Amino acid sequence: MTTKKGIVRLLEIAGEKRGLLIVSGLFSSLSAVCMLVPYASVYFILQELLEHAASPASADGAMMVRWGVIALIGFAAGLITMYAGGMAAHIAAFRIVYGLRVKLSSHIGKLPLGWMSRNSTGAIKKTLEQNVEKVETFIAHQLPDLVQAIVTTVLVIVVMFMLNVWLALVCLVPIVLAVAVQIALLGAPRTKEYLKQYHDSLERMNGSAVQYVRGMPAVKVFGQTVRSFRQLYHDMIRYRDYGVKLADQFQNGFSFFKVMIGSFAVFVLPVGVFLWSRDPGSIAFASVLLFFLVMAPGLSAPLLKMMFLAHTLEDIHEGVRRMDRILAEGHVPEPERPRRPAAFDVSFDRVSFSYGTEPADAAVLTDISFTARQGEVTALVGPSGAGKSTVAHLVPRFWEANEGAIRIGGVDIREIATPDLMNTVAFVFQDSFLFSDTVYNNIAVGRPDAPQEDVYAAAKAAQCHAFIENLPQGYHTPIGEGGVYLSGGEEQRIAVARAILKNAPILVLDEATAFADPENEYEMQLALKALMKNKTVIVIAHRLSTIRDAEQILVMESGTIVERGRHEALLSADGLYGRMWRSYRQAARWHMSKGEADAEYEHAAQHDGG
Repeated sequence: MTTKKGIVRLLEIAGEKRGLLIVSGLFSSLSAVCMLVPYASVYFILQELLEHAASPASADGAMMVRWGVIALIGFAAGLITMYAGGMAAHIAAFRIVYGLRVKLSSHIGKLPLGWMSRNSTGAIKKTLEQNVEKVETFIAHQLPDLVQAIVTTVLVIVVMFMLNVWLALVCLVPIVLAVAVQIALLGAPRTKEYLKQYHDSLERMNGSAVQYVRGMPAVKVFGQTVRSFRQLYHDMIRYRDYGVKLADQFQNGFSFFKVMIGSFAVFVLPVGVFLWSRDPGSIAFASVLLFFLVMAPGLSAPLLKMMFLAHTLEDIHEGVRRMDRILAEGHVPEPERPRRPAAFDVSFDRVSFSYGTEPADAAVLTDISFTARQGEVTALVGPSGAGKSTVAHLVPRFWEANEGAIRIGGVDIREIATPDLMNTVAFVFQDSFLFSDTVYNNIAVGRPDAPQEDVYAAAKAAQCHAFIENLPQGYHTPIGEGGVYLSGGEEQRIAVARAILKNAPILVLDEATAFADPENEYEMQLALKALMKNKTVIVIAHRLSTIRDAEQILVMESGTIVERGRHEALLSADGLYGRMWRSYRQAARWHMSKGEADAEYEHAAQHDGG
């Protein structure tokens, strides 16, 4: 585990852009020097006027004009160098943020789905968006300000010591006191704990907000308000409480800091008057004292800026910790010597699996063994929660089996490189996910380099072509916000078209016809039969009628295979499959007429006492 923290670790994660940051720092430093030139010009002009206070007409007017021109040039040069430093910082920031997001996204893409299930979408979204955005804001906008503030403060203090040591020491007193209090606050264990709790509560609130938005139809249907959506409400309250705690923690320290850096004159004036009283006729000391009274309060702005930036650095430090927490997660290991299967039979050899990470966690699958042969259909059936989808998800290594082995063509899937494994398996999930893109591009996800005619052919085979042609822009119609929203059946047929286009040798179908209307179900079945030819097919079946012709039916219950065989043999055995088949047939024949509905209503009313 790396020991680097904060900005140093941030640059290491992002791939470093030191050159641009050094250029930005140099220009920001030059800007700070140039911006002090007008103050120096004012000092020399005031010194000339004080020396000729008795006769102002005898003052060197040409010299004062010259210093005025120098002040104008210094101010202009300060603006130019500030702009150059800001531009370099912005370019560095955008490149660093790009590097961060690519690195984090690439790493998340290699993590097992189990990690995604253990972490909320809101927490991951916050790290990828808010924490990374703070990095961009800091480097692009605040880092040049920080360099400028530090250089300005150091230069002014150096000049003060050159002019008068005693007055300079007096000016350091409020600075040291103010900075010491801030360092003590930022380094306090309670502050670090509150800051962690604040970010944790923000992550939880983001996750709850995502769930609330996704669950809005149910919230509206049941007349619920945000207050009754308990998780979001409690997370909002918790975020508020931790925010208030964090503010309370800094309240006294910040007030002290503000008072100290605003009270330079309170410290300088008594000491300055005392020193001047020892030599009242010294014009030189009078001009020095005037410089201190003018410049010392000017230190307030850069010191305030540094204080705010110190708090930002704490936020960045916490954000980097959260990025490191993601990067520390082990991704699915790649084989040292990858192998490619020559055949595509899928075999499970005594596979057991649990979604938890602890030995005591309940097993979802126990001692699963079967072989799905190439060119045949293997159907998984059983009650909800039996483990059917889990079996299917283990094939492409979405999760790693705890025990046993899964092989494709005799090759352990752990010995197959992930890209090869992904190209070997095509999935059609029951809940299809479509990207916010055109219909064409959503189908082309199956094979991005496919020619246009292949995409159209896949759409026709999946019974998509007709409804796509009726969309406002046909295949180029965007899906989602700013475009059209498809029905569940249409979305699933797009997913089937992807699988047809991919043409992988192993096909996993999670009830691909679940949302098809009766008119199109037959055509989709024909399309799927053509798609299944010479492939290893694993079907998660809910409609038992769709798998009557399967070469192998595996009946699952409580994470184990309790029956296996063909349809007729399983019916003859009169076990769990037989009971499921009878229930399915009864459900298919069930209907309610108006008279039956009225009778049911009257019976319910009598049963409820009215």
